[in-house]
Amino acid sequence: MRSYAARRILLVIPTMLLLTLAVFFMVRLIPGDMVTMMVSQQQFAQGKPDTPQLDAEVIRHALGLDKPIYTQYFEFVWGIISRGDFGHSLWNESTLLGMLRLKLPVTIELSLLSLIIGLGLSIPLGIFSAIRQDTIGDYIGRTMSILALAVPSFWLATLVMIYPSIWWGWAPRVQYIPLTQDFWGNLEQFVLPAFIMGLTSAGGTMRITRTMMLEVLRQDYVRTAWSKGLRERAVVMRHAVRNTLIPVITIVGGMIPGLFGGAVIMEQIFSLPGMGRYMLEAISQRDYLIISGQNLIFASFAMVMIVLTDLAYAYVDPRIRYN
Repeated sequence: MRSYAARRILLVIPTMLLLTLAVFFMVRLIPGDMVTMMVSQQQFAQGKPDTPQLDAEVIRHALGLDKPIYTQYFEFVWGIISRGDFGHSLWNESTLLGMLRLKLPVTIELSLLSLIIGLGLSIPLGIFSAIRQDTIGDYIGRTMSILALAVPSFWLATLVMIYPSIWWGWAPRVQYIPLTQDFWGNLEQFVLPAFIMGLTSAGGTMRITRTMMLEVLRQDYVRTAWSKGLRERAVVMRHAVRNTLIPVITIVGGMIPGLFGGAVIMEQIFSLPGMGRYMLEAISQRDYLIISGQNLIFASFAMVMIVLTDLAYAYVDPRIRYN
């Protein structure tokens, strides 16, 4: 197990190198130029009809954007390696790590709540649907999972924001309430977007749980457990569920980084000041270093989750051994 973990960690190094190349250069392909936006805003603020070309060149030189692209890339990578600096805003000099301390807890809370809700709905429903195959409960569960997969989360969130305010004069709170100030107020604000995110992810997890549970229930060792006269709860929980969870862990391991991506939409719709909303603001301003740093952090988190998912297999199934 240790040698396998060490090899996986070593493989992260070339992957990280490719990631830095991808996130740094692809950001530059976004249409629009940040310096042009700065000049246009300066024109609007000062009421000038024309601004000399020198202004744009001065700004570009001050921000270091006039350097060759490969020089900018090596400075970006060296800042990460030497100082742990994942970039700073070219608009206001705020550092990405400083903004992470403020905004990352919001995204983590939203993603964690949605994960709890999604797993809390999908795994019990998937198990119940499998052990009650072709019953009314099974049909209802499968129908709910298909609806969860078919309905886009952003569309459902938009409906939740609009129609309750029209019909009942109620709308979700849009002013952020910190967890440390008002626990229940914070939970009330987060539970609705978290439920929508969790519902979307629960559909796929429920279906894979049901499919694997049906396969495990047909295994010989489960039939042997039934023939011994064990209760249904003992057969399902002791013998079937644990082997069912192996592919579910794969789904969940890949779903967690995806929740951070889904948080971009939910944070924007529900006005939550998290990393997703911060990413949209950086993209709209063409803040290159912030976009690159955020993408690199999210991609690194995804790689860590993949490695942890692989290592979790051996814990769930003792038959799995890594050399």
